[in-house]
Amino acid sequence: MLFDIAQKLLLQIDPERAHDLTLSGLSRTANTPLERLYRQPRNRAPVSVMGLEFDNPVGLAAGLDKNGEAIDAFYAMGFGHVEVGTVTPRGQAGNPAPRLFRIVEKQAIINRMGFNNQGVDHLVANLKAKKSPALVGVNIGKNRDTPVEDGKLDYLHCMQKVYAHAAYITVNISSPNTPGLRSLQYGELLDELLATLKQEQASLAEQHGRYVPLALKIAPDLDADEIASIADSLLRHNFDGVIATNTTLDRKPVEGMLHADQAGGLSGAPLLPSATAVVAALHSHVGDRLPIIGVGGILSGEDAAQKFAAGASLVQVYSGFIYRGPALIKQIVDHYNAR
Repeated sequence: MLFDIAQKLLLQIDPERAHDLTLSGLSRTANTPLERLYRQPRNRAPVSVMGLEFDNPVGLAAGLDKNGEAIDAFYAMGFGHVEVGTVTPRGQAGNPAPRLFRIVEKQAIINRMGFNNQGVDHLVANLKAKKSPALVGVNIGKNRDTPVEDGKLDYLHCMQKVYAHAAYITVNISSPNTPGLRSLQYGELLDELLATLKQEQASLAEQHGRYVPLALKIAPDLDADEIASIADSLLRHNFDGVIATNTTLDRKPVEGMLHADQAGGLSGAPLLPSATAVVAALHSHVGDRLPIIGVGGILSGEDAAQKFAAGASLVQVYSGFIYRGPALIKQIVDHYNAR
């Protein structure tokens, strides 16, 4: 009931303004008596993935809490993990506004935010300040003005900064909103990046006395050969996980609708078939050798069940959470437990 009222109000204002107000409110009320407004019992469905123990298989996808402002609030809602970021070495404003658009009739969102964040040092401070035992993944990227061929330096910088404070680290090379970024998904650029990060992971593990898994986040706009090539690279470089998928550039599911022609990545219900197909294709190549985190189009327990059936070990939600609220977490866990 409370979510329904809040959602009706927030849907009447600019999407980015609504996002900022919500995060600010969650940040201010976490770990206070007002937390009861959104706190839920933790539905348990323990699962071991990437050597980590998750309370349940439902996570918050990166992009919603870029700076790690409301980790404790999301933990209180019952998420099994929270992925923050994408974070870059230096803070950056992102793309010009307006850059976030709702397509409510399709329960979809288009964004071209462009990795707007306050920089990795600010995120680390928030990670240090969290009070809950939330399992937090950190999604890292490159600054917009860093040449693609030097992108690995930005990823290394972020990795070094967050390593001591992250449960796992996600390497984001699939956002459509940073020019040239998706080229890192292919060929020699991908192999060089993965090799460099794995080498640094070994060094940091020895330095810190703990192993922090590395996952790669890929796009849904890949053909069968590209998926096979990425899967081969991930296995050869002993990556710990893969997140499928980011947002899509495809507009066919929302063609002709208001905002459908806006530049950026499409997320929400229309993404479910293509994102789930990528999960299935990946799983056909990697089997149980590489865990897959399924993201894209999950707005119900049944949607999440499709991801698990396709081979996902965990799922994450973003747009579905915006449209369905915290109740979505329980729905997914209930379906998972009923398998």
